[in-house]
Amino acid sequence: MGTLHISSDVADTSVFIDRVFLGTAPVTAENLSPGTHHLNMSATGFDGVSEDITVEAGSHDLPIKFKEIKLDAKAAVVHKHAFGSCTGTLHATPQGLRYDTTNADDAFNVPLTDLETFEVDYLNKNLRVKVRRGKTYNFTDPDGNADRLFVFQRDVEKVRQRLISK
Repeated sequence: MGTLHISSDVADTSVFIDRVFLGTAPVTAENLSPGTHHLNMSATGFDGVSEDITVEAGSHDLPIKFKEIKLDAKAAVVHKHAFGSCTGTLHATPQGLRYDTTNADDAFNVPLTDLETFEVDYLNKNLRVKVRRGKTYNFTDPDGNADRLFVFQRDVEKVRQRLISK
């Protein structure tokens, strides 16, 4: 059997394993069968945690960080030029937004806090990125799927707003 010592960097974090409330962190979950279990944790003012965890025999620590800003998103895109276009990938981390493409003149890497505009025009299936005191880029999805652009923008914007408010 396995034992997990679950902690959080936020007070009053509710902890559930396999939909069973264990209490508030720090909490110890004992007599867990080895294998996959589902962990849910929530704290007021923070995004919840919902993930599968693997329990092994013995005693283990499981620290969960709510205050840590996490982002690792990417989207395949087409960059529309005045004449023509190029393809590439937008990568977003808490450190910034990067556009990788074979067209070296279009590639960029900019901190998220330096984005003046970062919005999706859903009807036109366009992601507009304006770098503060810099260029404006218009991206589309290679398959014309505005949903993927919207999800990417939503996830990045959520982190960008947290970084701006710090």
